[in-house]
Amino acid sequence: MQVMVVKCNSMGLFGMDSYVVEVEADVSGGQVAFEIVGLPDTAIKESRERVRTAMIHCGFAFPERHITVNLAPADIRKEGPLYDLPILIALLKATDQLSTDIADFAFIGELSLSGEVRPTNGVLPMVIKARDAGFKSVFVPFKNGAEGAVVEGIDVYPVRDVTELLNHLKDRSYIEKAIANNLSIINAPMPDFSEVRGQFEAKRALEIAAAGGHNVLLIGPPGAGKSMLAKRMPSILPDMTFDEMIETSKIHSVAGILPEGESLVRVRPFRSPHHTVSPVGLSGGGTIPKPGEVSLAHGGVLFLDELPEFSRQALEVLRQPIEDSIVTVSRVHATVSYPCSVMLIAAMNPCPCGFYGHPKRKCTCNPKAINRYLGRVSGPLLDRIDIHIEVPPVDYDELSGKAQGGEPSSKIKERVNKARAIQHKRFEGTGITCNARITSSLLHKICVMSDDAEAVLKKAFEKLNLSARAFDRVLKVARTIADLDESEIIESAHILEAVQYRALDKKYWDAE
Repeated sequence: MQVMVVKCNSMGLFGMDSYVVEVEADVSGGQVAFEIVGLPDTAIKESRERVRTAMIHCGFAFPERHITVNLAPADIRKEGPLYDLPILIALLKATDQLSTDIADFAFIGELSLSGEVRPTNGVLPMVIKARDAGFKSVFVPFKNGAEGAVVEGIDVYPVRDVTELLNHLKDRSYIEKAIANNLSIINAPMPDFSEVRGQFEAKRALEIAAAGGHNVLLIGPPGAGKSMLAKRMPSILPDMTFDEMIETSKIHSVAGILPEGESLVRVRPFRSPHHTVSPVGLSGGGTIPKPGEVSLAHGGVLFLDELPEFSRQALEVLRQPIEDSIVTVSRVHATVSYPCSVMLIAAMNPCPCGFYGHPKRKCTCNPKAINRYLGRVSGPLLDRIDIHIEVPPVDYDELSGKAQGGEPSSKIKERVNKARAIQHKRFEGTGITCNARITSSLLHKICVMSDDAEAVLKKAFEKLNLSARAFDRVLKVARTIADLDESEIIESAHILEAVQYRALDKKYWDAE
C-alpha cells in the first residue's frame, strides 16, 4: 500500500461566516492508532469510529496503521460531525483506494455507521464560501441539497451515501446536481386581521408599525386579543426581498432549523419564546456561539407575550440589539456577531390581576403591587419601543358578529407596501431599510415638519417629559404616518397621532 499525505477540502463555520478547512491525512507505519488534531471537539473525535465502520460497511479496507488527520487551520476550534465525509475521502486517497483528483471539490457531511450521509447545519453559508474560494463543486448531504443549490456559480451535488459518491467520483455513475426550490412566495394560510373583531385603534397602530418597521407594546386585560393581534402581524408585513431571504436563511441554516427540502426562508419569521427563556436563549450563546431568538427572528417579528414575566436580565439583553440590529456574543473561544433586524412586539397586562383601568371589572391590586409589576420592565427598554397602544376589552356586539368585520390583511398589506416603496426610494444607497432605522444624522433631514407640527411636538415633549430617544421615536412614527398619507411633510395631525402612541406609559406608570 502506497503511503502518502493527502488533502481533502471541507468547510468550517464561525458564526454566520464560513472558512475553508483542509483535512490532511497521513497513513504511516508504527503503532496502530487513529489521531485527529486541529482543535476538534468531542463530536469530531468520535468521527474515528464512524469513519472506520462506514469504510468497512461500504466494502473498503480500513488501514490498520498509524493514522493522523489534521484539520487546518489548527488555531480555530472545529465542532460538529460535518468532517466525517472529508476524513473518509482523505483516507481513501491516502490508501490509494481513490485516484480521482479532488483538489477542486469540497466535501461536507456526517456519516452513519452504514455509510449514509446525514444532514448537517450551516450548509448555505458554507456553500457560499466554497464558491467564493474558487471550488468548482461541493458535495453535501442529500437533505441539504436544495439549501445549497440556491448559490449560483458552483455545482452542488446532493449525496445519499458513500457508495453513491465514490461511484460518481470514479465515473461509474452520475449524481444529478441539486436544484433550488425556486417557487414563488408560498401562499401558506396565515392568520388574518379580518378575524379580529373590533380593536380598530390597535389594528391601525400595527399597520403603522408594519409600514415603518416600528416596535410595539400592546397593553390590555387578559382576553382582549393582544396575542391574536400580534400573531397576525406577519400577514401584513412586506414580502421578503431575495437578499433578506438569503440572510435569514443563513441564520436558520446555522441554527439547524431550516425546513427540510426548502431552499430559503420565504416568509418572515415569527418567533414567540416562552417567558422562562434565558438571556442566552434570547441573545445566543454556546462554546462557539449559536444564534438566539432575537437573531432567529431576523427580518420578521419577535413576540414577547406577558412581558413583565420575562426575567429582568433577559429583557436587558435586548436593549442594544434592538437599537443596533446586531447582537454580539462574546465567549472565551470566540466572539460572534449575528444580525437581528427585528420588529419587537410585546404584550402585557396593566397590573398583576390584569384589570387595572378595565371599564367593567374591578382591579384588586394595590398601587405598590401595580408599580412593582410594571417596574419589571425598565424605562430604557420602553424608550426603545416606538408605539405603546392600549387594547381594551371587546364588547358583545363586536364578538357576536353583529358589527361589521375588519379589513382583510391583504388590503392592509397593500397600504404597507405602498409606504415601504416610498421609503425604499428615499433610502436608496444608504443601507437603511425603513423609517424605524433612520440614523440620527439623517433624522431631521428626512423628518421635515410643518411649523404647526413642530409646535405640537414641542408642547408634547414638555408636557410628557419625553426622553431624547422617545423624541426620535415620535418623529420616526410620524414620518411613517405621513408616508401612509403620501405626504412629503409631517403635519400636525401626524405628530398628534404619533404622540398618542407614547402617552400610555405615562398613564400606567403614574398608577400611584
